Amino acid sequence: MNSKERIIQLREELHRHNHNYYVLNAPVITDYEFDVLLRELQDLEEANPDMYDETSPTMRVGSDITKEFRQIAHKYPMLSLGNTYSKAEVAEFYDRIKKNLNEDFELCCELKFDGTSISLTYVGGKLVQAVTRGDGEKGDDVTANVKTIRSVPLVLSGSGYPHEFEIRGEVLMPWTVFEKLNEERAAVGEQPFANPRNAASGTLKLQDSSVVSKRSLDAYLYFMLGEDLPSGTHYGNLEKARAWGFKISSLTRKCSTLDDVFSFIDYIDEERKNLPYATDGIVLKVNSIRQQRKLGYTSKSPRWAIAYKFQAERAVTRLNEVTYQVGRTGVVTPVANLDPVQLSGTVVKRASLHNSDIIEKFDLHIGDMVYVEKGGEIIPKITGVDVEARFMVGEKVRFITKCPQCGTPLVRADGEAAHYCPNSATCPPQIKSRIEHFVSRDAMNIESIGPESVELLFNYGLVKNISDIYKLSLEDLMFLPRMGQRSAENVIEAVNKSLDVPFERVLFALGIRFVGATVAKRLVRAFGNIDDLMNATYEQLVEVEEIGERIAASVMEFFANETNRELVENLRNAGLRFEVCQEAAVAVSDKLKGLSIVVSGVFSLHSRDEYKRLIEDNGGKNVGSVSKSTSFILAGENMGPSKLEKAKKLGVRIVDEEEFLAML
Repeated sequence: MNSKERIIQLREELHRHNHNYYVLNAPVITDYEFDVLLRELQDLEEANPDMYDETSPTMRVGSDITKEFRQIAHKYPMLSLGNTYSKAEVAEFYDRIKKNLNEDFELCCELKFDGTSISLTYVGGKLVQAVTRGDGEKGDDVTANVKTIRSVPLVLSGSGYPHEFEIRGEVLMPWTVFEKLNEERAAVGEQPFANPRNAASGTLKLQDSSVVSKRSLDAYLYFMLGEDLPSGTHYGNLEKARAWGFKISSLTRKCSTLDDVFSFIDYIDEERKNLPYATDGIVLKVNSIRQQRKLGYTSKSPRWAIAYKFQAERAVTRLNEVTYQVGRTGVVTPVANLDPVQLSGTVVKRASLHNSDIIEKFDLHIGDMVYVEKGGEIIPKITGVDVEARFMVGEKVRFITKCPQCGTPLVRADGEAAHYCPNSATCPPQIKSRIEHFVSRDAMNIESIGPESVELLFNYGLVKNISDIYKLSLEDLMFLPRMGQRSAENVIEAVNKSLDVPFERVLFALGIRFVGATVAKRLVRAFGNIDDLMNATYEQLVEVEEIGERIAASVMEFFANETNRELVENLRNAGLRFEVCQEAAVAVSDKLKGLSIVVSGVFSLHSRDEYKRLIEDNGGKNVGSVSKSTSFILAGENMGPSKLEKAKKLGVRIVDEEEFLAML
């Protein structure tokens, strides 16, 4: 057998072993034997570059090549599901389906995985593209990272699959992997992930697919789309997908009656505590694809499917200590440190107390037995105290008066629940959080600098404030741990690229309290450049649409600080944009000034986000619901029936894409 024949043989063998181990959970060789075969394949492929194949098992190892995630439009919109929280609401959904179909039907009941949604496209039996949900209309191309997930087939088994189809599912991080990852992060002083969903989502967006490979993500698939599907039922298509090598949950049931559905809900509500991954409910789907088409869609979700969400689990445990965290804007959050307790599949040791009012409300004492819940199965929180169990408890918990990091006296503004540290200039956690915010995607989008890099740059004294980012050199970076020449070059390239970021995102990146992305756009539109904004009076600020007293006071306070003004000058000298560029100024008009517009439906010429941006750029205001003050509805296909009915009742005008674009 020559080298090329051996490569083909090894690929087939390793694909089969991957499926046995990660999908069937029935390995037939040891990990060591698998690694020996994989190493042999890697060596042969390096010696035979003409045999490159993007679906080779060696692709699962990943690479350290930094890249940008391209935005890919979904062929079929990834809609969200309506949520129910009671069996009564499930019964209403069932009766509504029964009335609208007026014929017999089945429901397919399956787990609602608590991970991050993914859409996989296969052509000719090979994985060609993996895209995140994004905004439902477009998402990020994360194909290289998804190829490292062992339970995702790179090449399909068997036969009978369409030449091209899409299959959707959830990328998950198992509880055991999640807990190990958080232990590793805590050991090196990094912030632990709040939950497996955040960990899975964050991992999937890492620039280094070799790191993704090491985090042992998993993936369950649950929905197939395409023009030539093998079955006329949802359940039938899942069974076919299982035969082709996809990981399909065995906890999927066909239900013919409402009692069947309720029995499944009760069973999963108990069984989910034993599952190796996070779930927060079940999904009910009409099984027949013909009936799905008959029922159709609203603007946001299919009428033939709904999610039933479980109530949050509750546990009781002992309060041992209250510590305090300082956020980017200086807000101080109390955290309860607890005796470890099992909750929703993971061990909980800490829970949020939110603010001083919550501490006072519960009259907390060290040693109290407290009730803990996971709000939405995500972040644990204290919801009460077992007062009857209060016996020989410690001292009463009192909110601190000074910043736990820098010792500055805390302040609490009138009408606000939070205390915050006003020392934004030198308080370490504020500085680091502000740098993380500055480099984030919606701000300066410096992708090569993540939380770990921020920690390194700050600890080594290279970046003490955000303007220092633009003073970094290759020589500075290459001396940092785990930072080679290629990584250092990527950082410098990303920093230089950020000089093209428009003014409104630069303003958002500064991290002014209460100035989010939308508020930043309003301020930029009103003042045009940083100098006019810095010198604006209180009266001028509150005249701007959606800028209230609180935001105006925060903006004035920020620019009254000489350190912040110096920061702006340093950033301006570095080349950042602090005025609206001429091209953008030409594109902005006041043609929609004073108009409140609802965007609803699916569009063909532009995406919903693009239409919303056009509305804002031309002086209009996006609103979410129809009311007497709505100027008109920009309507696409499958506009929500409730919005349409309300518009007719109130006499609100309906405008289509062509008419809207003609206005501009």
